[in-house]
Amino acid sequence: MTSETTETGETGADRRDDEAVSRFVERFAADMTEAGMQRMASRVFAALLADDDGSMTSAELALALQISPAAVSGAVSYLTQVSMVSREREPGSRRDRYRLHNEIWYTTFASRDRVLTRWEETLKEGARTLGKDTPAGERLAETAEFFEFVQTELAGMMERWRAHRASPGGKAD
Repeated sequence: MTSETTETGETGADRRDDEAVSRFVERFAADMTEAGMQRMASRVFAALLADDDGSMTSAELALALQISPAAVSGAVSYLTQVSMVSREREPGSRRDRYRLHNEIWYTTFASRDRVLTRWEETLKEGARTLGKDTPAGERLAETAEFFEFVQTELAGMMERWRAHRASPGGKAD
């Protein structure tokens, strides 16, 4: 873990209130679950987010969250599928570590852009199929137009975020 060390050799991680960290993990996981993410995946993601190096083994996650290795496995499968974490092999070991991607939110939103593109294309095709002059066709065309607008705005927002991170006031990697 990477934490600042005090004169007594204590790190920031040593001074943490484990109960308070656990409450944060559960609260943020609940927020993500309420927004539509799978419950166990939310808990695993929040635990990784709260870890100093953003990386834990299956055993560490199971212990921290008091869940079974099978629950960790299912959650990690989902999180890797949606590109929120990656699986890495520890050198010289058979144990996997699960790690948050760098710039996790940027990566997550960028991958959502691909989903929006597919949805937009399918909706446009659906509008043509149903007929743009029908109520259903109009609804699909308007929804496609909405996703097109969101993508344009998202691209601009991502560019502004990159500029912000590179500026003296932003925290560049």
